[in-house]
Amino acid sequence: MNKNEEYYNRSINTSIRIGFIVLLLILSFLIVKPFLMPVLWGLIIAVAIYPQHLKLTKILGGRKKLSAAIITIIGVAILVIPAIILLESTVNGIINFADIINSGKSIIPIPPEAILEWKIIGKPIYEIWMLASTSLGDVIIKFSDQLKEVVPTILSIATGLGTTVILFIISVIIGGSLLNQDKNAGKTVTSIFNTLVGDKGNDFLILTVKTIRSVVQGVLGVALIQSFLAGIGFLAIDMPFAGLWSLLIFFMAIVQLPTILVFAPLMIYSFSYTGTTPAIIFTIWSILVGLSDNILKPILLGRGVDVPMLAILLGAIGGMLLWGIIGLFVGSVILALSYKVFLAIFVDDALDD
Repeated sequence: MNKNEEYYNRSINTSIRIGFIVLLLILSFLIVKPFLMPVLWGLIIAVAIYPQHLKLTKILGGRKKLSAAIITIIGVAILVIPAIILLESTVNGIINFADIINSGKSIIPIPPEAILEWKIIGKPIYEIWMLASTSLGDVIIKFSDQLKEVVPTILSIATGLGTTVILFIISVIIGGSLLNQDKNAGKTVTSIFNTLVGDKGNDFLILTVKTIRSVVQGVLGVALIQSFLAGIGFLAIDMPFAGLWSLLIFFMAIVQLPTILVFAPLMIYSFSYTGTTPAIIFTIWSILVGLSDNILKPILLGRGVDVPMLAILLGAIGGMLLWGIIGLFVGSVILALSYKVFLAIFVDDALDD
């Protein structure tokens, strides 16, 4: 066998091995693809809550597995209990809404005549509002064609929310299990960063951890607290569809839009079906919840890194469009991390944040 044949055979063997490895990687990716988002979100959760895990482990006398189990149970409870309460509230709201329509009662106040003075849109808004205040059923009949197009979308979103809760539970369990693998995971990630960026691999690892914790605590954490507090207010005055409004508050807080856009019409509506005193208390509570981010963000972001809110906004919306509701959280973290890594590559001072 001459050198050319030997070289040819080695090339074929190498190509076959590379092709086999590539095939395994592709098949493996296709197998884990349905679980990719829960696993990624589980990694983010593990990184974000790792300091709390260390503190609890110390309190429990070094029992890491027990600490991880407790954190996992608490995380699942935080997801499941509010989801059940808000889902029950939303279902009851739908039932009550249907009963009101069937009984012919009015739940919408008569519109103020000042609306008629609005140019172009004043008269049609006044007429529709007046019709809804006198006979809501007639409004539903009038817009039945439009509602038929919207209802399937609403049902699809509701189904997606149920699936998302399940995915979040899986992610929390994955995150809890990863807390016990901190040493091996740390060595693996450090090796990957060293391979990709050289000697600054450890600096990039620290930057990644700080960015993830900053976004999760300062953005997602604040949004979760605000939606939880808003849900308490909605349930306290028996606001119809409390779960839906709480979820909307959560979304608005994540994409950095003022939650007053949701609170304002609900505050006005509360005066139409409950007493004046409860409505006033609910209004004050809603305003305080809406302004709470001004207090919570400096506290939770104080130890993190500076990430532009535009990056959070684009990441949240783009992630949701790409991966659904769970992408709302993963997308904001990924884009914020990409922003900081980009700065770290081109501006060395970014590693000193």
